[in-house]
Amino acid sequence: MSALRYVTKLQGRRLLVLGGSSGIGFSVAEAALEHGADVIISSSNEARLRKAVDRLRTGIVNPAIPLGSGPGSENQSSGSGTLSEESPRISSVTCDLANAATLEKNIASALELATAGRTCLLDHVVFTAGAPLKIVKVPDATVQAVQDTNLVRVVAPIILAKLLPLYTHQSAASSLTLTSGVTTNRPTPGWALLVSAGAAVEGLARGLAVDLKPLRVNVVSPGAVHTELFADIPEERLQSVLDTFKTNSLTDTVGTPGELAEAYLYCMKNTFATGSVIVADGGRLLI
Repeated sequence: MSALRYVTKLQGRRLLVLGGSSGIGFSVAEAALEHGADVIISSSNEARLRKAVDRLRTGIVNPAIPLGSGPGSENQSSGSGTLSEESPRISSVTCDLANAATLEKNIASALELATAGRTCLLDHVVFTAGAPLKIVKVPDATVQAVQDTNLVRVVAPIILAKLLPLYTHQSAASSLTLTSGVTTNRPTPGWALLVSAGAAVEGLARGLAVDLKPLRVNVVSPGAVHTELFADIPEERLQSVLDTFKTNSLTDTVGTPGELAEAYLYCMKNTFATGSVIVADGGRLLI
């Protein structure tokens, strides 16, 4: 049998997932590990990151790169944080994206750590980080509310893109994948601020695809996905909420983080895809 051509496309590649400690980002990290990538996950919560790394290390099923060997296996440290774990296959770095005053410094520090001081450049970056879902309707909008809505969702990806050329291999084999949401094209009443943030991300990706070439830039637009955020819904209401989401899909299901991870894998593996919005919404836009 000839050498595998498709499932090995991420083997030995270096991936940073911002927002990788839970939900879709965690599943992207998990999927990339199965494909043989070296993965660094990031979020603002160090304890949550450590738990996520433990789960990912336990779940590695395709050790294409032996644990504890290879470039970048040494612990790295710098000022505001450390790159945890000894294995090059899975590690973590804390990065607070919700503080405007230190945002650029925090992202730069995370990139320095994730690349061992630019000695191990990134091949792919996935941005699934988000802020707590706070619905502010237009009649109640303030300048601060608009800024809060956009800081993590829009401003952080812009600053990330500003810094990224120094930390990534410059070829069409490398990519940045952002995240929007199906409400961008099918607005929910009262969600105008969040809809505008999603639209900004999709426009940003198209602009970055031009400005950052040959690095590829794409967006994944998820529909309703059953993540840890559902834990905030009272148990007596949860099934009703899930049933509503199922009704608003053609698949009669709610998406899973694992299903969405496939979309991010596509964006990383397809070297001819850039400036695209990949929709995975169970057919929501058709209803």
